Amino acid sequence: MIKNILLVGVGGQGTILTSKILSQGLLEAGHDVKMAEIHGMSQRGGSVTTQIRYGKAVYSPVIEKGTADIIVSFERSEALRWLEYLKEDGILILNEHQIQPFTVTLDLSKYPENLVEEYKDKVKNFISYNAFEMAKELGNSRVMNIILLGSLVKYVGLEEIDWKNVIKETVPEKFVDLNIQAYEKGYNI
Repeated sequence: MIKNILLVGVGGQGTILTSKILSQGLLEAGHDVKMAEIHGMSQRGGSVTTQIRYGKAVYSPVIEKGTADIIVSFERSEALRWLEYLKEDGILILNEHQIQPFTVTLDLSKYPENLVEEYKDKVKNFISYNAFEMAKELGNSRVMNIILLGSLVKYVGLEEIDWKNVIKETVPEKFVDLNIQAYEKGYNI
């Protein structure tokens, strides 16, 4: 059976690093893995999306609408763009942290209100928390992506993979302990 995971966020949130860690762990566990990344002005805070499909034999990295088993949204409003890709019984993991797009900063548009309540109404399996604030409690807001990875592993049931070792092999040595703490924090939510 093929599983579909969609990671969505904005540039600078670690979406790509998370997808690389996730893909590497899935490969080491013997899965066939296909990954596709979309960078929309990611260096300037634009949308970043990663589609990961894994299973016994995967022939395309593209996730079609209504087929994502899980969406992990690194920013509150990014889930709104991709919600139609989530299958009916899929899981939405939401980082409640809000990043104002430049159009909002310039008063050209308004940031959507009441998004958490809207997601609760639309999604059966919904988990939300502020990973950014939790990462700051660990001493570095940049590990919020690894907190989200920990939750993803738990809710998808990928515990058989040695994620701490994959993290150790992927992130710079001086950040390994902090990233492992972040992973554990996310896993234990």
